[in-house]
Amino acid sequence: MSNDETFAAAYREHYWAVSRYVARRLDGRSSDVEEVVAEVFTVAWRRRSDLPPSPLPWLYGVARHCLANAVRGYGRRRRLVDRLGNDESVQGKQVVAGPDSESPGDWVHEALTRLSPADQEVLRLTAWEELGIDEVAVALGCGNRAAAMRLHRARRRLRTEIDRLQITVAAGSEAPRRDTPKEHGHG
Repeated sequence: MSNDETFAAAYREHYWAVSRYVARRLDGRSSDVEEVVAEVFTVAWRRRSDLPPSPLPWLYGVARHCLANAVRGYGRRRRLVDRLGNDESVQGKQVVAGPDSESPGDWVHEALTRLSPADQEVLRLTAWEELGIDEVAVALGCGNRAAAMRLHRARRRLRTEIDRLQITVAAGSEAPRRDTPKEHGHG
């Protein structure tokens, strides 16, 4: 198969997976998602001779770099808006729902946002993208052992943040906190 055919097959097979990967990290900013996905496949086209036989983890690695560029650009635009005095986030405080809220997944996402971008990424690659350690290693550009260690440490830090959120919510509530048994074996 030629490089062009390899690229076309990768595009057809993985376009939506890459789009979902990007969309989950940009929280629904659809115009930004389209731009980043276009950039990912532009890079893939330019480097089509480098596409591995199993290109999805490689495409996730490219997407990670494209996302970093997009986020930096978004940050620059946001700082400009801040200087102009029209930033909505300055107007009010964000209230984080705790474990007892109506949408329990929100506090897990809050705990995730408290982690470093590197920890967030390794957790998202395994949970959202359902990659194995060997594929995570390709996406992150590191060895299998390093990827496994990063995942282990990120899971431990996430557990710590979840515990902190539960303690904060319990301390702030007037009713006694009902602890639920912790699950074991989830690293």
